[in-house]
Amino acid sequence: MALMHRLANCQHAVRAARVAAYSHQSSPALHNIDSAANMTRKRLLRCDWRQHFLRNQRCPRPAPSCSFCTAAAITVASSEHTRNTADKPLHNIVKILKDRGLLQEVSSPDLERLASQETFPVYCGFDPTADSLHLGNLLGIIVLRWFAICGHTPVALLGGATGRVGDPSGKSAERPILSEDNIEHNVQSIQALLQRLLSQNGEQGTPEPVLFNNLDWFGTMPLLTFLRQVGKFARLGSMLAKDSVRSRMESESGISYTEFTYQLLQGYDFVHLQREHGCRVQIGGSDQWGNITAGTDLIRRLGSEDGREPPQCFGLTFPLLTSSDGKKWGKSEGGALWLSAEKMSPFRLYQYLLNNTTDQDVIRYLKMLTFLPLDRIQSLEADMQQSGYQPNTAQRLLAEQVIGFVHGDEGVSAALTATQNRTKGKNEINYVWHEQALQPGATTALDAATLEAIAGDVPSASLDKGQIIGQPLVQVMVASGLQSSKAASKRMIKGGGVQVNNVRITSEDHEVSLEDLIEGRLLLLAAGKKNKLLVRVS
Repeated sequence: MALMHRLANCQHAVRAARVAAYSHQSSPALHNIDSAANMTRKRLLRCDWRQHFLRNQRCPRPAPSCSFCTAAAITVASSEHTRNTADKPLHNIVKILKDRGLLQEVSSPDLERLASQETFPVYCGFDPTADSLHLGNLLGIIVLRWFAICGHTPVALLGGATGRVGDPSGKSAERPILSEDNIEHNVQSIQALLQRLLSQNGEQGTPEPVLFNNLDWFGTMPLLTFLRQVGKFARLGSMLAKDSVRSRMESESGISYTEFTYQLLQGYDFVHLQREHGCRVQIGGSDQWGNITAGTDLIRRLGSEDGREPPQCFGLTFPLLTSSDGKKWGKSEGGALWLSAEKMSPFRLYQYLLNNTTDQDVIRYLKMLTFLPLDRIQSLEADMQQSGYQPNTAQRLLAEQVIGFVHGDEGVSAALTATQNRTKGKNEINYVWHEQALQPGATTALDAATLEAIAGDVPSASLDKGQIIGQPLVQVMVASGLQSSKAASKRMIKGGGVQVNNVRITSEDHEVSLEDLIEGRLLLLAAGKKNKLLVRVS
């Protein structure tokens, strides 16, 4: 009891105590809470950092770094949700995923029945190969969110240990080994991103997400212990039969022992999360099927070995993002489409979604990448067949929904600008995307804030005011690097392809005036539809 009092500074211990207060009531849901609270109290005694609590100090490694804090969090989150949803039916998660094209394979049809009767934690792994997740990772996050909407606790597993090994799935050569400092930096960055994405848009009573780092258990596990507890139950034949291994063995580069053991590490992740935290389902992309089934097999073998009946656990995969012609979708010419604004602005992500999504693919992507009701998507699909359909309407909706989920309202505001459009005598607020605002003749008045918001996505140059004010436009175009010569600039003007702040210039003798500068410091030049340049005036 004294230990419990000294643990008052731990956020999750406080929550556990609050949940335990419900145990005097008689409903089955509240008895579940009582059991969960007792389990949490036992875990308090096993916390690796209990010496800090005994000194009445705050935990130096709060969740998700501290294994205990995270364990308490997932126990309490699941228990509180049981109390909140005990009297309401659960949605059929398997049917939802099927209807939205998010279900590739499932290890057993029993999952649909079980998931409709009870709730449990569901996890997806994310290896820290970079300091941000990319568009391909978004599907795993969305599937976790759908599980949460249906009442199941979403668990994100950060691969602090597996990231040091490297997953051979879908790779023709071994990944370069990152330094431990880089991996730790990537873990922290991805952790913050996952926490934000999995926590938003939650309905009342929706379970809170929980994050783990598998370095917490692998970092202190001796090699001999791993070989005895895990390697003993691994069968070489089944490991060699995995597609990820077989394809690499048939290639010139081959596969290293390090990568070969990756499936054992991921398999044990499932064992650990099932035993310690009750995870029953692991999800992942279709290329992860072999690694996921390695986990379900290991759970079954370990359960049989110690005489206990192993719980039924499931693997579920979703399709990879591909276009209708089978090509991988979600990478730009510059590489991955990052989900963090520091690596890719909302505007650039919007541009990709708008310009690289065909009419043949957009409905499928709306089902997979958004939470829009299916009837609305189906209505839009019907509208696309009508003569009055405005081209790219569906693509714009896709871009708006994805950016809203990934970057929130601020991200949408960064890619959108509102303008008054007087139509039929009424004032209507329309949303004009930045790419529209940059087009010739756009009704949106450009301002410095709008231009600065997209400055990272449009080439820019800096010129002194004396190089601009009162100078011929053709000279400014050359000085800024927009055109290679005055002659080329004149030809472009003559052809009607030059704009200053969205206003088409028709005179070859046009001079830039002070009035042309936006807020006295910016000038937007364009030569043709795609060749734009933002000039900063110093």
